[in-house]
Amino acid sequence: MWSWFFLGFACALLFALPLIISASRRTERRVRRLERRARTAERLAELGTLTGGLAHEIKNPLSTIGLNLQLLRESIDEAQLPEPNAGRLRRRLDAVADETERLRGILEDFLSFAGRMNLDRQPVSPNDVIEELIDFYAPQAEASGVQIRPQLDRRVGPISLDRTLFKQALLNLLINATQAMVEARYGDRPHGGATDLMVVTEPAPDEVRVHVIDTGPGIDPADAKRMFHPYFTTKKAGTGIGLATARRIVNEHGGTLTVHSDPGRGSDFTLTLPLDPPHEDASVAD
Repeated sequence: MWSWFFLGFACALLFALPLIISASRRTERRVRRLERRARTAERLAELGTLTGGLAHEIKNPLSTIGLNLQLLRESIDEAQLPEPNAGRLRRRLDAVADETERLRGILEDFLSFAGRMNLDRQPVSPNDVIEELIDFYAPQAEASGVQIRPQLDRRVGPISLDRTLFKQALLNLLINATQAMVEARYGDRPHGGATDLMVVTEPAPDEVRVHVIDTGPGIDPADAKRMFHPYFTTKKAGTGIGLATARRIVNEHGGTLTVHSDPGRGSDFTLTLPLDPPHEDASVAD
């Protein structure tokens, strides 16, 4: 009798052994991923502190340079220098002032991207935030000849969000879409109309999706792979930080930001957010 028992136990163990080994390996991989994430987060935190401090050290002298340029221009006006010398000096000062302001803008974008994000999560309706943002941004878009057309699904309820950061991510997407549409229209590039910009919300199992759909020139497949990398841009005056910052904000919420583009017709940036805040290891897959 005992021999049959041990034989049955051995057979059961034999069948269960592959499952036990598989589960053990998954657990081991999961632990290794968590350890890698912890080391990466520590290095990024150190790098963020270093680069953030460096950016602040650069930003302060830029403010002093801008102030002194303004004082120099006032001094030229007060000195009543003869033309064309006075005009030439003003143009040069204005050029330096423009570059100084541009550098200040780049630093602001960098600090926004590299700085630590502490989310203040509250139950927030994505539809309400989108409506507020459209009210704010629509005049600027209309001045560029772009009409924002929202299609907000009322089945989308409140989810746990940092309202300010969520709005910033959406604004970055709207600005990017508007610029692409304007450049397509005035650059005589193929586009899908270059006037209508759609903002769509839709519920899905365990998540909410927000689409920003433009009718611009679309994105080359090779560029789409690098679209969210910091400092990658196809725009003449772009810094390449806006989309990277938007993706980081979405990732901090436990969501994803992806793009589907049809060259010559437009692009669909899809922001996906979980209904519930992610747990500490939610982003680690088996």
